[in-house]
Amino acid sequence: MTINCKGKLIDLSSPKVMGILNVTPDSFYDGGGHKNEAEILKHVEQMLNEGATFIDVGAYSSRPNADHVSETDELKRIIPIINLILKAFPETLLSIDTFRSQVAKACIDAGACMINDISAGKLDDHMLQTIAKLRVPYIMMHMRGTPQTMQQQTNYTNLVKDVLFYFSERIAKAKDLGIADVIIDPGFGFAKTLEQNFELLNQLELFKIIEKPLLVGISRKSMIYKTLETSAKEALNGTSVLNTVSLQKGASILRVHDVKEAMECIKLTRLLDC
Repeated sequence: MTINCKGKLIDLSSPKVMGILNVTPDSFYDGGGHKNEAEILKHVEQMLNEGATFIDVGAYSSRPNADHVSETDELKRIIPIINLILKAFPETLLSIDTFRSQVAKACIDAGACMINDISAGKLDDHMLQTIAKLRVPYIMMHMRGTPQTMQQQTNYTNLVKDVLFYFSERIAKAKDLGIADVIIDPGFGFAKTLEQNFELLNQLELFKIIEKPLLVGISRKSMIYKTLETSAKEALNGTSVLNTVSLQKGASILRVHDVKEAMECIKLTRLLDC
């Protein structure tokens, strides 16, 4: 199971780590944490040295009830960061966390190699066509509504079946347009209650039926720290536990804030007969 990133084939049959770089002032864990170029480059270098295959850059916070950011402001935030990173680390495989087709195109033109869309094309009617033209890997996530409304849309007939149907429909549209490399993300925390997140994780192996690489992004999320009655800052151990479970159930990519610990999860689970 491979994806093509700027002519480089990445084998996802061996799980990979995607390090998170938020350049927003209001992300739930590290919002506003990178205050200048030196700090950004130091953080990226650390994630690469610790084993990250991809760096996922986001300039629009998708936490529940996040403030809306204009397309112009998103581009003003993210393009200089792409240029900064690729000047310092030219071989970096940058994923761009955006649901806007024009932002996606501008970022790929600037040197990024992959798009990570929380809406699977549902928030921008031009996204799938844009991805098809760009010929880049595309991460499609399950979500209902928008980051501002998703937590009011948690009623499902059957959660796992509904999410599987969602992906079958979105993948069919992508296939019709000729999009070759699709990765699916069940969307932990997006239009799902705490209990639904664990229901989804408990049945994660069922997503193998889709026959697409599976990305899991549960790093320091509220499903961990609310369950443990702690905070995002104290949720690293819980993150490692659930990342391990995710790997055992078929995750191909772990999207995380803490690359070193995620790599340790991968190294240890490789030695198990899962």
